[in-house]
Amino acid sequence: MTERFSHPDEATSSQGVAHVHGGSKELAPRPLPLGQALVPISSHVSRKSELYQTRSYVDSHGTYFSQQQQASEENESAHSKGSSTENEKFREVTWDSDDDPMNPKNLPTWKKWMIVVVLACGSLCVTFTSSVYTTTYEKMDAEFGNSRIVATLGLALYVFGLGLSPMMLGPLSEFYGRRPIYVIGFTLFLIWLIPSAVARNIQTMLIARFFDGFSGSAFLSVAGGTVGDMFNKEQLAAPMMIYSAAPFLGPGIGPIVGGFINYHISWRWTYYVTLIWAGVMVVAIAVLVPETYAPVVLRNKARKKRAETGDDAWKAKIEVTEKSILWTIIHSLYRPFLILFLDPMCFSLCLFSAILLGILYLFFGAFPLVFSVVYEFNLWQTGLSFLGILIGMLIAICSDPIWHYLYIHQLDKHEQRTGTRASEPEFRLPSSIVGSWFCVVGLFWFGWTIYPSVHWIVPIIGTGFFGCGIILTYVGIFTFLVEAFPLYAASALSANSFARSSFAGAFPLFGRQMYNTLGFHWATTLLALLTLVMAPFPYLFYVYGKRLRAKSRFSPEKH
Repeated sequence: MTERFSHPDEATSSQGVAHVHGGSKELAPRPLPLGQALVPISSHVSRKSELYQTRSYVDSHGTYFSQQQQASEENESAHSKGSSTENEKFREVTWDSDDDPMNPKNLPTWKKWMIVVVLACGSLCVTFTSSVYTTTYEKMDAEFGNSRIVATLGLALYVFGLGLSPMMLGPLSEFYGRRPIYVIGFTLFLIWLIPSAVARNIQTMLIARFFDGFSGSAFLSVAGGTVGDMFNKEQLAAPMMIYSAAPFLGPGIGPIVGGFINYHISWRWTYYVTLIWAGVMVVAIAVLVPETYAPVVLRNKARKKRAETGDDAWKAKIEVTEKSILWTIIHSLYRPFLILFLDPMCFSLCLFSAILLGILYLFFGAFPLVFSVVYEFNLWQTGLSFLGILIGMLIAICSDPIWHYLYIHQLDKHEQRTGTRASEPEFRLPSSIVGSWFCVVGLFWFGWTIYPSVHWIVPIIGTGFFGCGIILTYVGIFTFLVEAFPLYAASALSANSFARSSFAGAFPLFGRQMYNTLGFHWATTLLALLTLVMAPFPYLFYVYGKRLRAKSRFSPEKH
């Protein structure tokens, strides 16, 4: 074989067709004898003489398979099924059938939902810890002698840790599976709660808060994948809605629980309670959550098969994959920024979701100020003021059947129009279209009803619209990003996570100053105007999204 290619990703198939990534033209050299394997040709002698590279459809990571396995698969089309290849380097271990009990999708329904509940409670605990901290400010500041802005850094650093961890630690699940990430991540989360509970100065608290958020996010970064591992696409909506809502319910529950604790007993009991919860979750995860990442499950199956048969030729595909952990992490670090800043749709939707989460975290400082000044609420009453947001979020979760019905309706209309029953990413946006305007209405409602002459329940009802809008907007944006960028779904979600965490960490640092300077009404109006500017984007992408996706450099048609 003497053909040479200038692009390092080029590979030649055994039928004699050279496929060039990036849209370059294809070459058609002379067909090789049946069963002869090809190797990648580059400007130097390939060191991977027994493997050939293909483009993975999960964030473009390189994947290698045995040449002899490829040749064997070709020979099977010409020879009888009983024939075997003597030179075969390995025999691939796959599922025995569609009903293979080791396949995570074949787990009993009750067990799937048990795992979903455990993961949701774990996510709830991690995000609960982010906001419950804000109820300790008064007593902690008095003990440590620090200013309120320094105390707020503990919230910002925790949320920054939540945003950084998925890009660095999430890819490790590709090599070791999801279960080790869960157990190690949540154990470290538990350990870093201890310095917070026993801290004697604000410096210890700030350092512990950052590493606590970083460790907890390692759990968050892969838990959503487990839900996808177990449920088919048709079954995914309900469990994903529950899991996706948990990280947003946590911040709403935190001030409610923390308000009662810090009003009646020492602020350190805030962390003792969280430690107990986290300890229970570590045990539940270790006992109840199995490995669900299919390549790793198949690797375990291959090890079992080798032990039973004594034949070392049985291998799972992941065992013959040459992927560098370091380069996988590097790719996961820079690719989210590429898709975030180079794709207008991803940038706009990530910016919108980041603003919404930033406002939510800003409220952890603004609500105690507003309700204590306007309505003279004490600490536990201020915590209860977050019930409006929490109830709004629960209402949004319960509305899932409505959006599922609309999704099916759009599929039916698409089938009538084109004759093909296929989903479009834009079909996921109706909830975001409605939710974005709920956020706008809720913020204006809250901003202009916080008067002593207006009953306190009225502005809290306004925050309920905001809470409902956040969930509806986020669920639509998340599912749209996954379907719009299927080759880069993990990167798109990492970009979204980074943007949200950046805003959620930054907004609380200026929230109280903004409310004191502009006044309660105009400060909230400024936040409402930000959401008003961003609210039309889900509708615009619903109408024009298909055309914009066709022009995107991250479109699957261009890869």
